[in-house]
Amino acid sequence: MPDQPVPDHPLSNRSITIPNIITVVRLVLVPVAVWAISDEQLGLAFWIFLIAGVSDGIDGYIARRWSLRSKLGSYLDPIADKALLVSIYVTLGIEGVLPRWLVILVVSRDLLIVGGIVLSWVMGRPVEVKPIFVSKANTTAQIGFAAAILGSRAFHLDLGALRDLGIGLVGVLTVASGAAYCVQWLRAMSEGPDAAGPGAVGPRAVGPRRGEGGDAR
Repeated sequence: MPDQPVPDHPLSNRSITIPNIITVVRLVLVPVAVWAISDEQLGLAFWIFLIAGVSDGIDGYIARRWSLRSKLGSYLDPIADKALLVSIYVTLGIEGVLPRWLVILVVSRDLLIVGGIVLSWVMGRPVEVKPIFVSKANTTAQIGFAAAILGSRAFHLDLGALRDLGIGLVGVLTVASGAAYCVQWLRAMSEGPDAAGPGAVGPRAVGPRRGEGGDAR
């Protein structure tokens, strides 16, 4: 029997929920993954990354299915995702596994977005970053490439030209998504609340992080 549609309940003020606990566990795994890569235990790092990815989907499903979305979770979830992904890229760059220019691009793009949000608050016109297509493609590419690099190192596989292709794809999408957010941010700040359009950088909104009925908790 198929699942019944889940009503779109507002975000609650509850802090201790199963999805939030799972998210905190993902945050705890970040330094463990960094240590594993630094200690050349790439197999462990790969499985940590895989478990974190699966748990992200599980806690999102639980939050939606049983109406456990919370305001705290809506902040913790993206922080946990970015903390793990950026930490892995930075550590792989330090260890010489990834080119440092790629790591700089990945980190700079996220810092640019955070800086834009902070600046908008300082200017008294708070905006919120919401996913757009190119940013989703960028995140998918970054996750897939990180998993491929960790897996190839852990299981002694030669990616060959696929490695260079992955580096190029992640680099292009990182720049493209950063530029797209800059354009949307400038439009929102200069032309008013309606300029950002749906699913882009716009005025502060209430709702799930990942589109209508997403998994913000």
